[in-house]
Amino acid sequence: MLRQRLRARTSWLVYLADALLVVVALALFWYGLMAVLLAIKVEPDTVNDISGYRDIYDFFAGLDADDIGTTVRIVVGLAGTGLFFLCGWLAWKEIPRPYFARSEAHLGDDERGTVEVGPRAIERAVELAALDDPSVTAATARFGSDDLALDVDVRRARGVPETLRDVQQRARASLSRHGLPDVPVDVTLTGYERKTRRELQ
Repeated sequence: MLRQRLRARTSWLVYLADALLVVVALALFWYGLMAVLLAIKVEPDTVNDISGYRDIYDFFAGLDADDIGTTVRIVVGLAGTGLFFLCGWLAWKEIPRPYFARSEAHLGDDERGTVEVGPRAIERAVELAALDDPSVTAATARFGSDDLALDVDVRRARGVPETLRDVQQRARASLSRHGLPDVPVDVTLTGYERKTRRELQ
């Protein structure tokens, strides 16, 4: 089980969505304040001079069917559809997508300082060890704080169990040989070069 800090990916779209949210929040706050002023008996004409709420209401209340022609319907329809997709897209981008934050492996301390190695260096050492097996065509490793996941592609489906065991042994030997953390290595078959339809039968 990986036990690492979680981080969230950020994008400039997040700031755009936040800006849109701030604009809507300010508009709601402003007209909420106007409602409060009306509730405490401030003159409606004064509130209208500040916010124009009555002028806006009278304009839309005075519209009839003749004022809404084909052009207006097309413009409003396209604008509404575009705003719907824009807000939906921004909402989709706002969904948090956490990922594991990898950190360096601590190997030890001495009088000169601390010895640490990056996770990619550990992964590369294991990948190269796996590729030493002639049956392996590709290898991808992912180092966690408590284990190491190794995905491999092989040339043939025949002899897969032996290949996976050999790859695991090579990976653990590589960790030991380079003085890297001795963590469990989980090997997973992710693909093979399929030559015939009966390869796995």
